[in-house]
Amino acid sequence: MAYSDHAVLGESGIQIPRVCIGGMSFGAPSADFHQWTIGPEETRSVIRRALDLGVNFIDTANCYAHGTSEEYIGRALQDLGVRREDVVLASKVFFNDGCLSREAINREIDGTLQRLQTDYLDLYIIHRFDYTTPIEETMEALDGLVRAGKVRALGASEMYAYQLHNMQFVAEENGWTKFASMQCHYNLLYREDEREMVPVCRQFGMALTPYSPLASGHLCRPTWDSKSKRSTTDATMRQKYDADCERDMPIVSRVAEVAERRGVSMAQVALAWHWARGVEAPLVGCSKPERVDEAVAALDVELTADEVDYIEEPYTAHELVGPVARPGEKPLAGTTNPNAKQQA
Repeated sequence: MAYSDHAVLGESGIQIPRVCIGGMSFGAPSADFHQWTIGPEETRSVIRRALDLGVNFIDTANCYAHGTSEEYIGRALQDLGVRREDVVLASKVFFNDGCLSREAINREIDGTLQRLQTDYLDLYIIHRFDYTTPIEETMEALDGLVRAGKVRALGASEMYAYQLHNMQFVAEENGWTKFASMQCHYNLLYREDEREMVPVCRQFGMALTPYSPLASGHLCRPTWDSKSKRSTTDATMRQKYDADCERDMPIVSRVAEVAERRGVSMAQVALAWHWARGVEAPLVGCSKPERVDEAVAALDVELTADEVDYIEEPYTAHELVGPVARPGEKPLAGTTNPNAKQQA
């Protein structure tokens, strides 16, 4: 492989493969979440292929498909007879009653462990920043899970860089467990976190495990839309990307051009860009085993510096997409409503 097979999850010491299987594709379809998710048998097939290829890092969340994503993953691992120590499991907390309060964290971890049929998580991620709970309460509660053996390492997801810095500082000041990873929104069509978030993560020795590395499929085909169920039904995807279609299509076209010249898929080029940028493990949603094959094959695509520059060159600044808007401020396009259910 062109890139190393494994990375380390920040300062936790936990080894991870360079690809993570994202669990948003798994779970019972529903009109109020996602209509394009796959069932338990298909989930098991994807996970089996991933494990066969050495991809043992699986990420999900308590809110994905109303908890059935966790259930399907847990069931698949049991059906496949996977030893617990042979898989790295991650899940999230925030889109639930109480957000990141002590009570909510202690309640939600137990539900997650039960659905995944495990005694502990390797990585527990806060899904968003909680303006309603003191940082000290959240970080102490999370540290308590580590001390209790329910969680091995902590991670963060979408927020403003100053918020991450403040939370890490509070953990350091009190001797509590710090975040080992950041799951941010990052791909060739959305690079805003390069300005502040990525430098803060590196300051604290955090691993990058970005979601939506293929921009919800927009970096997988030369056309903006497709006839897939996701493309025709996913309102969250459209909210994230459609407003910037016109200025993002030149990037899509360059990805297609490089892929054709290389004789590989566009998805492989888009993923290879992450590793060229130093990302530890992008999250790849896979609805079929073949998607896992494609993601792993991308590790053999090593982009040159000229190719990276060529693909990146058309990028222009975007409105923020992902962080929860500050109370009292008008949300920017794409910032998160904390009560929304459809979240990455």
